[in-house]
Amino acid sequence: MEMLEKLYWEMIGYYAGQPAQIQHFVKVHSFARLIGLGEGIDPQTLFTLEALAYAHDIGIKPAIEKHGSAAGPLQEKEGEPLAEEMLLRLGFAPETARRVGFLVGKHHTFEGVDGPDWQILLEADMLVNLFEGKASAEKIRGAYERVFATESGKKLCREMFGL
Repeated sequence: MEMLEKLYWEMIGYYAGQPAQIQHFVKVHSFARLIGLGEGIDPQTLFTLEALAYAHDIGIKPAIEKHGSAAGPLQEKEGEPLAEEMLLRLGFAPETARRVGFLVGKHHTFEGVDGPDWQILLEADMLVNLFEGKASAEKIRGAYERVFATESGKKLCREMFGL
């Protein structure tokens, strides 16, 4: 079983009994991969992006358990070490595990984006969150202008929401 498949199954098990959480990360992964391929990112960055897309919301469970809230900053704080530990346990290279952990700790942060993996994850997660949250046309337009930087992400947002 390849590394990404192991992580996919691990995250399904992590969110067993919570189909909405599973559906969410599956959709984020699908859009992240599509955008990454469309942007022509290198294979290692694409691999990191795909792992990140699967694990990006890993901090929700401990944030709710410890703080009674799934607020973005709490997800980031709780998720960063958990994601890194999970990837190391599954046999991912330390540099990949560190990068994924770091980005899990930044996946609701829109400032300081330092690579295509971070930018594309923000865009893919936003696409899914806008749909799942039944965002208004105004909110979608604002997110399009504020968050989307890749040509593939912009196209996907325009097509999906009819902008």
